Amino acid sequence: MNFIDLKSQYNIIKDIVDSSLQNVLDHGAYIMGPEINQLESRLAEYASTKYALTCSSGTDALLLPLMAWGIGPGDAVFTSPITFIATAEVIHLLGATAVFVDIDSDTFNINPDKLNESIKQVNSEGKLTPKAIIPVDLFGLTADYDAINKIAESHNLYVLEDAAQSFGAEYKGNKSCSLAHCAATSFYPAKPLGCYGDGGAVFTDDEEMYKLLVSFRVHGQGEDRYNNDRIGINGRMDTMQAAILLAKLTIFDDEIKKRNEVAAKYSDLLNSKIITPIVPKGYLSVWAQYSVLAENSVQRERIMSHLKLNGIPSVIYYPKPLHLQKAFKNLNYKYGDFPVSESVSERIFSLPMHPYLKDEEIQLICDKIIEIL
Repeated sequence: MNFIDLKSQYNIIKDIVDSSLQNVLDHGAYIMGPEINQLESRLAEYASTKYALTCSSGTDALLLPLMAWGIGPGDAVFTSPITFIATAEVIHLLGATAVFVDIDSDTFNINPDKLNESIKQVNSEGKLTPKAIIPVDLFGLTADYDAINKIAESHNLYVLEDAAQSFGAEYKGNKSCSLAHCAATSFYPAKPLGCYGDGGAVFTDDEEMYKLLVSFRVHGQGEDRYNNDRIGINGRMDTMQAAILLAKLTIFDDEIKKRNEVAAKYSDLLNSKIITPIVPKGYLSVWAQYSVLAENSVQRERIMSHLKLNGIPSVIYYPKPLHLQKAFKNLNYKYGDFPVSESVSERIFSLPMHPYLKDEEIQLICDKIIEIL
């Protein structure tokens, strides 16, 4: 049994993928070829934003907007401690400071009330200047952007939607990647929409922001590649990845539907047996992961070991919150600072999730969890 199943997906779109890659090989424009513009148009249309800018990874997609906003030393950027390190890593790469905020116990996304308290505290201390918020759309479910954007407006802060796991999701009728000043997503192969390597994209409705992103993506270029207006990065997506993503977009909506069907079957079978994910009214998740909560770390280990014995993979996202990582020890956080995040990290684990999971596989997974419980 596979945790994700890219082979089944490839078999469905094999002819389109092979033909698309052959087209790239034929025209030979491996960097910034015509498929890049085609993909950016499709992505912007899909997310209902004016602009989409492809880039080399989800990490660069997070980095580029912060560069465009001039985030740097002395600035505070607020984010969640339950996420992949890239979310906070980009803040520190620019010399700014990540300020972590505890999560909501139901959605595992940043808690707006705690966020507002944290911003007020940083302002009152006067050591850092609050500049931006990076909410994380964890496991395919968007954060509460009505509340977050209202808080950001009251404090005059930018909001960068970390949609690395949520491209295709919906929040109150609006698509992920259209919910903030700017959004970043990842096309890492394991994502709901993934390429066959690294890739990412940035979304915005702001024309001036878009122009800056275009420049920063290619070494801060000005009128051409040999005129540089600012210090940038080499953040381009290669043309082959764009071709693959264009092929995958042809079945993406169907895959989202199937992911939601898989999640519904899991929840029906596991509800009342273990704590299953909550999707608030008005939200649509793309189920980047299907994550459940054990009672404690001991029970989690028992369940995961039993699954492994029966040939069923499971993964922990994320076993150690960012505020306890060695990389951020200079921030002087300690265990107990974010109790919800810490409790979740000690109890959470994810089950196989992809559009091609068979009913009998779902039944087996759930039977084995119930059996050990």
